[in-house]
Amino acid sequence: MKRRTMLAGAMSIALLLAGCGNTELAANNDSGHGANHAQGDTHGGHNAESAAPADHLKASFAFASGSAKANEKTEIKVRISDKDGSPVNDFEVNHEKLMHLIVVSEDLSSFSHIHPEFKGEGTFTVPTTFLNGGKYKMFADFKPAGGSGTTLSEWVHVEGEAAQPSAAIAPDAKLVKEVGDKEIELSLSGTKANEEVTLSYDIRDAKTKEGIQNLEPYLGAVGHVVILSQDAEQYLHVHPLDEKATGPKAEFATTFPHSGIYKIWGQFQHKGEVFTVPFVVEIK
Repeated sequence: MKRRTMLAGAMSIALLLAGCGNTELAANNDSGHGANHAQGDTHGGHNAESAAPADHLKASFAFASGSAKANEKTEIKVRISDKDGSPVNDFEVNHEKLMHLIVVSEDLSSFSHIHPEFKGEGTFTVPTTFLNGGKYKMFADFKPAGGSGTTLSEWVHVEGEAAQPSAAIAPDAKLVKEVGDKEIELSLSGTKANEEVTLSYDIRDAKTKEGIQNLEPYLGAVGHVVILSQDAEQYLHVHPLDEKATGPKAEFATTFPHSGIYKIWGQFQHKGEVFTVPFVVEIK
């Protein structure tokens, strides 16, 4: 499905923090600004192929006021341009949105999956408030008209007091977490790099342990999974093998490109609420 994106969006989208509906982000310490990188996008149900990024496209990430400060409302601006610097104005709707914007803190403790509105001239915007100063990485995930899934990323700096330093992420000893009234268990069919791995989520009621069988579609699918390497250089956005599944099982297929530690965020919807569950695994 294609959409001529000369339409200007007027809807404000709130920035998520480990789920939907929270406009604030926690931050890590340190500062910095990194280069723009193109990265692959992995889709379950399509042999887990990494879509070749459109190398001729560029993304610039900025704040409308020129800078962002902790605890002050700001607006993120993402501009997509071609190799000549001309704005790109034609995108395809991908899982109900023209752009998926992933924002993570340097230590990966803060995660958001939001959807900026297209404003014309290649520019998307979304308002937010950062709870802390520090370093964040932004991933613009989109599909240009007639092209393949593309992800462009960059580090940005938020002014203000940084959060207390957190311990380095470490693999979870047990892949079972409670989020609200739900218990989520994750199993992996393997833990080797460069081999297809199936991620299987089992979602149940935390008290009764009964499987939840009425999950609702989230962005057109039973769930979405975002995976980042510990250094935030490897990015995977994974869609389910069966997008119409309703639980309690949700399966995703992907391939980890390198050995190392990865953080995995699974997002699902139940009774109108999106919940996010993070896990950390080690790939050999």
